[in-house]
Amino acid sequence: MSKGILIGIAGASGSGKTLVSNTIMKKLGSEKVVMIQEDSYYHDLSQIPFDDRTGRNFDHPDAFDHDLLAEHLTQLLDGKSISHPIYDYSTHSRKKETKRIGPHSIVILEGILILNEPKLRNLMDIKVYIDTALDVCFIRRLQRDIKERSRSVDSVIKQYQETVRPMYLQFIEPCKRYADIIIPRGGKNMVAIDILQTKIKTLIQQHA
Repeated sequence: MSKGILIGIAGASGSGKTLVSNTIMKKLGSEKVVMIQEDSYYHDLSQIPFDDRTGRNFDHPDAFDHDLLAEHLTQLLDGKSISHPIYDYSTHSRKKETKRIGPHSIVILEGILILNEPKLRNLMDIKVYIDTALDVCFIRRLQRDIKERSRSVDSVIKQYQETVRPMYLQFIEPCKRYADIIIPRGGKNMVAIDILQTKIKTLIQQHA
């Protein structure tokens, strides 16, 4: 079995990374592609009091178990399966059960800090950065966190002001320089997505 292909898709929270990833999966055929989200690899905080968990900086590189993520990506690219962690955003902890994933020939990795981590960048065949205006990102994050992650409006705003925006400026935005492709406007930019799809298909032919 030939080595798998890894596409990394980074950008601010709410920039449209998941939409771009899902669009690519549909275009390539979802049975060939698996999406791995960096958010699933947050460190498990179940051993500390809940009130202390909520005050953690979840937008700093240290919030993620990038060693485990790199290990799992390497296994997937080698044609193996992994026990993928399942993260509970409402409790800031990993669930006891895991999800069996793989093998797949194409892996899409999406997350805010994946281009900041050399051990992850070095595994990628294509590095993509989604460049979306911060006000749009904030509105999307606000809507998502209230609907999907049981957060209050005040808590989302507080977190955005104290950690999300500062960490974006310190760690995420500078990673743009590592990208092979920069996609403005996220998942709405079908021209850029079609170009990316063409490049992926070329890689698939080269790996065949």
